[in-house]
Amino acid sequence: MINKRLLIKNLLAHNDESSFYDKKRQLNLHSREGKAKFLKHICALSNSNPNNNSYIVVGVEDQDNEIVGDDFFDDSRIQNLVNAFLENPPKIQYENVPFPNLPKEKVVGLVTIKPKRKTSSFKKGIHTIVANSVFIRSGSNSIPVNAIFDKNFQNTKMVNDIENNSRNNIEHTLDGVLDFINNRHKDMPAKHKVFKELFVICWAGIPKKIRDTVYFSRVDIELINEQVKLFYSAQDEVTFEINEDTFVITEFVPLGLNDKTSFYPLEQLTIQFYDNGYYKMDRTMLFQPPKFNKKMLHHIYNSNLSLINKLQKGISLNQREQKDLENLPSTLMICHLNGFEEAKQKLVDAKPLLKPYSNVYLSFKEALRVLRKMKYDT
Repeated sequence: MINKRLLIKNLLAHNDESSFYDKKRQLNLHSREGKAKFLKHICALSNSNPNNNSYIVVGVEDQDNEIVGDDFFDDSRIQNLVNAFLENPPKIQYENVPFPNLPKEKVVGLVTIKPKRKTSSFKKGIHTIVANSVFIRSGSNSIPVNAIFDKNFQNTKMVNDIENNSRNNIEHTLDGVLDFINNRHKDMPAKHKVFKELFVICWAGIPKKIRDTVYFSRVDIELINEQVKLFYSAQDEVTFEINEDTFVITEFVPLGLNDKTSFYPLEQLTIQFYDNGYYKMDRTMLFQPPKFNKKMLHHIYNSNLSLINKLQKGISLNQREQKDLENLPSTLMICHLNGFEEAKQKLVDAKPLLKPYSNVYLSFKEALRVLRKMKYDT
């Protein structure tokens, strides 16, 4: 079992970006340009490594390899984005890896691109990339090539050596459990459970009983063996179901037009553990958008546009408008889900205006996360 934190350290220590790994300060999947860049690197790394895994490390400064981290990214449907644009798409996996020097809301992203013999190409264009484009890695660059090119098999032993040097051991596991409980989450209840005498899951959260259900907020869940953060949420409410073979996480989104007192189930993650040292994660989208009166939504939508206009002009907001600003991301999301097609783009365009307001910006990221999950849920 590979310790992903060790793997990232070994990749960064090996040498600069190469034909089997790339590093990024962050991914931007909100724009077509950001998606195009990401897909180009996936295509190039897959074509350059038909016999071994290749990797993208996210949350690292390009110049000096400083690990600065990025936001937790839980969209397993990133594979659907790859499938939508690439012919012969490789299988990819995005994992969130915590590091001791980072704040607990920050992680390093690890994209694993599985080996695939068939050539990956763009089956449709995006941004400046035209259909039928093919890319490979040349050193640290992803470059376009003709559809016929020589396959590179020279990385296989090198990558295998790096992965073998990143294997987990009992010392790393015990240190991970103690660090999770005693250091990173000493301010809230934290628990751990061993599955199949091999896998260790730690979780922490603040319990809150609403009606007959116990929800947890500020939830952090990690698979300690692989040093992978399975779930992190600063806002959403979460419930757990645990038995000897499975760990089930159901995530709820608090939504409302003037408050957030109604909880809507968003997604369920089931982690199934097997006796043969294998585990599987299945995600099920549960979200059914709430429906509201269109006349009332028109009023709220126009009020949100007015708020954005004031922010653009630098006009100070009164106390009531500041309260409405806190709800702006979730209400624009509700408007989009109720047929206001431009509401999502209005929200995306408002990003630089909302960033100075920490609570509002956190709600902005949560709203886009929900919309992204729905878009790529196929």
